[in-house]
Amino acid sequence: MFQRWMAWLCTCTLASLAAATPSKVEIISSPRGHVLHVNGQPFWVKGVGGTSHLKLLRDLGGNAIRTWGADDLLPLLDEAHTLGLKVVVGIWLGHERHGFNYQNPEQVARQYRQATDAIDRYKHHPAVLAWGLGNEVELDSGGGNAAIWSHIQAIAAYAKRVDPHHPTMTVIAELGGPKVPAIHALCPDIDIIGINSYGAAASVPQRYRQLGGTKPYMITEFGPVGTWEVAKTAWGAPPEPTSTQKAAQYRRAYELGVLAEKGQLSLGSFAFVWGDKQEATATWFGMLLADGSRVAAADTMSELWTAQPVPNRSPVISPIQTITTTAAPGQLLRATIDVKDPEGDPLQAEWYLKFETRDYGVGGDAEATPEHVRDAVVRSKLGSALLRMPDRPERYRLFVTVRDGQGGAATANIPLLVSEPVSAGAGAPTEDKAPATQK
Repeated sequence: MFQRWMAWLCTCTLASLAAATPSKVEIISSPRGHVLHVNGQPFWVKGVGGTSHLKLLRDLGGNAIRTWGADDLLPLLDEAHTLGLKVVVGIWLGHERHGFNYQNPEQVARQYRQATDAIDRYKHHPAVLAWGLGNEVELDSGGGNAAIWSHIQAIAAYAKRVDPHHPTMTVIAELGGPKVPAIHALCPDIDIIGINSYGAAASVPQRYRQLGGTKPYMITEFGPVGTWEVAKTAWGAPPEPTSTQKAAQYRRAYELGVLAEKGQLSLGSFAFVWGDKQEATATWFGMLLADGSRVAAADTMSELWTAQPVPNRSPVISPIQTITTTAAPGQLLRATIDVKDPEGDPLQAEWYLKFETRDYGVGGDAEATPEHVRDAVVRSKLGSALLRMPDRPERYRLFVTVRDGQGGAATANIPLLVSEPVSAGAGAPTEDKAPATQK
């Protein structure tokens, strides 16, 4: 009986949040710049994109999340509010490459109703920070389709009419082209420009000003260099930085692209992505692994948010080294890494080979997860692995994940190609020669 009563009480408590008094969020502007206020207090956005592991986010110093869609958000909003987190409610707007036509009155009217319904549904929730109207909707047209901006303006105007408590934002894919001038000219009811930027995030302040940007901005996605921004291998595979290298890229983007404009044009940011995501690989953009383990990007953002290092830091890892990245069918190949733990915790490594993805997505579109190649790793230790390359000529990728047993992890991978048979060169490993090890 007591358990049923407690379950009923929790249900009533959470449900009541949806009808609670909304937070009053406003942008205070002065000749010096812009500052976001929540309930009368300055609020610097220390956010991530993602909806899982929210207690960990709170414990590491984050204070906000953003979503890309608005379906069934009440449980998430309730959880965020309980943890003291704010939410930019992302309202998904159709992309032209997916078949949405902004010249089609029926499609536009239907999407308008869906967006305004979401605003009506969540506008009183105390966890709501702002409305995120679309994500990279202009990507396919480069920002030159005025019908997109007119549609976003119509939704923003509705939000302003029915909800005076929350600002509006639309999110664009990088800077350049006519998109920033178009938003300033055609979207007067958009308060904030969200900018997704990766390899060039550090230069956002200068580029934004050069384009005439005067509205406050947030960098709404940033992190490692993007898969589309790196030089490919001869067979078209993008080399991925290690988790250690990526953490340095998060730091540079935040310090130069976000903090440099604090109190002026920048209202904060959302690091990408709080969780794991298959995009070229399963580890490229994730600040966490699938099991919730932190990689160095999460530790770095925590330090930037709190001005304190995490008590137990993730391992530091070097790129994988191999004698060649183009192997013959069945060739034995040794791979090595240097890895250490800042606190000296004992480390364990998992090595595995996977097929390379066959279809690199565009703009974060969903990708199929490549399969593992069974029994490819002959044997492995912490700092090295011996693998037998598959007989099938194909593109592959070798991964290593190192864990410290304290919730921290490090990752590295290297693209490999099986081509036509080649003769083994001097020093090529053989199955009866033990690989080098690292302790």
